Amino acid sequence: MNRMKLTLVLAATVAASIGCTTKNYVRQQTTPLINKTNELDDMTAKNSRDLKDVDQRAQAGIQNVQAQAAAADQKALAAGSEADKAQLAANGASQRVDTLTNAVINLDNYHPVVETAVHFGFNRDNLTKEAKEAIDQLAASVASTKGYIITVEGATDSIGSAEYNYELSERRANAVIQYLAAEKEVPAYKIYLIGLGKDKPVDSNKTSDGRAKNRRVDIHLMSNTGDTTPAQAPKDNSTSPTANATPPSM
Repeated sequence: MNRMKLTLVLAATVAASIGCTTKNYVRQQTTPLINKTNELDDMTAKNSRDLKDVDQRAQAGIQNVQAQAAAADQKALAAGSEADKAQLAANGASQRVDTLTNAVINLDNYHPVVETAVHFGFNRDNLTKEAKEAIDQLAASVASTKGYIITVEGATDSIGSAEYNYELSERRANAVIQYLAAEKEVPAYKIYLIGLGKDKPVDSNKTSDGRAKNRRVDIHLMSNTGDTTPAQAPKDNSTSPTANATPPSM
């Protein structure tokens, strides 16, 4: 009886020992596989993240390139528009130059219709009330004059350098041209500007009265048709039509 019990105990012990050994063996065999599987899962997850990151960067790069291309297209369109405007302006300027060139070439065919002179204060280029009134009276004859041009000759006294006086005489002539164009709607291509500086005095520069008369702009409405007898518009300084009238002192 005791021997049987001992046998049973030994059998149970052996069975337990064999079971533990089997579990340990299985654990030893499966653990590396599980670890490898986990590593593969981690690598797969990392690769997925990397692919997603690359895709996002690629999409961002594509969007950036598209935005730059769109901006370049807009700049190209704007540049083309500016070029067209510049070409139109150049064509207009060329036409005006051609018109003025032809007018100057044929200047001998023109005769004065109305003439006037406006005067300026020392080192001034602004039009006085009297100057505007004189220009108004000359401009009143424009509508009834065919084939006309207007010459505007700016002048100065002898004080100052020749270069400065040329620039000042042009400023004075430009003041008259702007008034004719803006207030009297005379086309700019009909007006011919000459800056004479101090080169064409109408009186002596040795006296204050003479210098005041030389600070002037002579305006001539001219035509290549009709009567050849010029009319005198009243000067800006006097009701007298004579050229020797005393200009305003400023």
